[in-house]
Amino acid sequence: MTNVEGLTVVLGRETEGYEKLIELADKKRQIIVDRDLEGLESSALEEQRISDELKSLERQRIDILKSFTDDKDLVPTVSQVIEALPEDGADRKALEEAKEAVVRAAGRMRFLNTQNEVLLKQALEMVDFDLTLFKSMRQAPESGNYGRDAYNTGDLLPSGGFDAKQ
Repeated sequence: MTNVEGLTVVLGRETEGYEKLIELADKKRQIIVDRDLEGLESSALEEQRISDELKSLERQRIDILKSFTDDKDLVPTVSQVIEALPEDGADRKALEEAKEAVVRAAGRMRFLNTQNEVLLKQALEMVDFDLTLFKSMRQAPESGNYGRDAYNTGDLLPSGGFDAKQ
């Protein structure tokens, strides 16, 4: 297998990894809406496993890209490798297609992550609202008594609520 073929294979496997993350992100959206904490936890664990696989594939891709140059400190990009290949070659076409597939999948993944981030923020805001509402329901209302300085004294009404005898 040539370096170009190896690079094409690694890019294809990266695309498959992103596709798995996209599928998981779609499921996660419903999990967030349903407030399923156990589902969210298992989804996060699966996401981490796939991300670890993608990180390994990224290292493989970088190693293959380094093989295209004599300078081991310089890592060419996939686009630079494509530009160096003959324009009418099958390797160039396959590598271009593999690159485009990864770019599309990564873009879709970024979009879904942004959507899920917004949903999570809204869910946290709702929880904060619920907590604030619950706390306010547990507090007794203050009286309308004012001190000499014209500020509310902060006296609480009796636990029975409004006292009509005053």
